[in-house]
Amino acid sequence: MKKEIIQSLVNNFESYVKKTENGIEFWLARDLQQLLGYGKWDNFLNVISKAKIACENTGHTVSDHFADVGKMVKVGSEAEREIQDIMLTRYACYLIAQNGDPRKDEIAFAQNYFAVQTRKFEIIEKRIQEFERVRARHKLTETEKELSSVIFQQTRNDKNFALIRSKGDKALFGYNTGEMKNRLGVPQGRALADFQPTILLKAKDFATEITIFNTKAKGLKTEQSISEEHITNNRSVRKTLISRGISPENLPAEEDIKKIERKLSSYSKKIFKKTEKLK
Repeated sequence: MKKEIIQSLVNNFESYVKKTENGIEFWLARDLQQLLGYGKWDNFLNVISKAKIACENTGHTVSDHFADVGKMVKVGSEAEREIQDIMLTRYACYLIAQNGDPRKDEIAFAQNYFAVQTRKFEIIEKRIQEFERVRARHKLTETEKELSSVIFQQTRNDKNFALIRSKGDKALFGYNTGEMKNRLGVPQGRALADFQPTILLKAKDFATEITIFNTKAKGLKTEQSISEEHITNNRSVRKTLISRGISPENLPAEEDIKKIERKLSSYSKKIFKKTEKLK
């Protein structure tokens, strides 16, 4: 396929993309029908049906990617009527292309176009999730530093923080910090939080923030009173997680946060170098 044709097809496909109020990209099936060279709607519906089956077989919820909508079209100089249409995500378009007639140039292009675009979206989504996890980890570090400082100010003992944090972990997970590290296979000398998912980092941070606030507000002065406060807060957070079907102690370990940080840093440097070359 010639470069000019490919560029023209890219422009055509991108010109039909729309966005919801939440910024989610979608195509309308009637538009995609024309882009893929299908003259009859019924024939195209057969391809869409196969794509829906493929979507279900891959474990996705069909309605998340194929949403039935109505569209008004003119049938005369004044009259309009509603016709069936379908909102399609980029992934839905990819599945439709995969189930289309590969002998068509438009289908051959679309199969590669949406495969690349879907993969690109997955990479971006994964990178955003990694960034969120790193940010949550940094936030927890700062919050725990603040709690450590507050504990020292209130109890005049710099050894109480580790004890209080471990009791908080026991209340949140049912296991103390050391036991959780053994469960998850955390290397010796590394922090438990470096291997936990974002949801738990935020949960621990929230409980710790409450402990800081109440320790100050209630004027708690002893290790026991601050421990009781921290235990209560972590139990409350655990109860909320359990009620939403999340068992904190059963969530698997995540990739080492330090590796994620290095990966993101390396990516940022590559982007910077590319930007510099374009100047």
